[in-house]
Amino acid sequence: MVVIRLMLAAATTPGELVAVCCQTGGVRNEQVFSVRGDAELIARAGHLFESARTEFLCAARDLRTWSQPEARSAVLNRMRATGSPGLTSRKLLSPVALAEEEARAHLRLVRSKGALVRISGSPLPHETILIDRRVMILAGRETPTGREYTVTTSQILVDGVHSLFRAIWDSAVDLDTYLRSDVPQLDADGRMILEALGSGLTDESAAKRLGVSLRTYRRRVAELMASLEAGSRFQAGLRAGELGLPRRPR
Repeated sequence: MVVIRLMLAAATTPGELVAVCCQTGGVRNEQVFSVRGDAELIARAGHLFESARTEFLCAARDLRTWSQPEARSAVLNRMRATGSPGLTSRKLLSPVALAEEEARAHLRLVRSKGALVRISGSPLPHETILIDRRVMILAGRETPTGREYTVTTSQILVDGVHSLFRAIWDSAVDLDTYLRSDVPQLDADGRMILEALGSGLTDESAAKRLGVSLRTYRRRVAELMASLEAGSRFQAGLRAGELGLPRRPR
């Protein structure tokens, strides 16, 4: 038992904690089961998502864990249900989850429903879900037949992962605060490019207005999009507005 506790204390991620418990026999077989693919997860454990009454916690590296609409919907519905009496929902993500506008829109949606969202620089798994501190669902590696998931009701395992989640959560940054601190620092040229993109001018007209060649203008547009983590010019405009980036002073 002493060895098991020392190994548990040394675990620094939910995945490591699961491995320790399974390897040492710290979890009885009937308390852990594995499934493969979102469809099997929803079939065997989908009811657990709807069972949350007091706390629904998610920690994830990004928002690409779920491949099936049913699984994504189950998680999103729980995050939306924060308005339910006594239910608290928390979403903990790594910065890479903010790279795409679709992901940012998703987080704005769950936050608008009352969920708490924080960004952490600590290593996070594919996705870990804790329900009422009694059930945990851990997403594992991707396989040809779907991602592997581990579901457990082991109290020692759930409590251990819950403690890790709260420790990382307490040191993480609120989504709004993170986005404000993550604002790209644009120079005068960058602000002029941003203004040109919003003016509706053709590339040729914009390049002429800025006094640069068409090739240089397009290169600077590409550099600006990279700075804003945008996949298109339209996304660049959305991202700039979201961050409150100033255009060229008039």
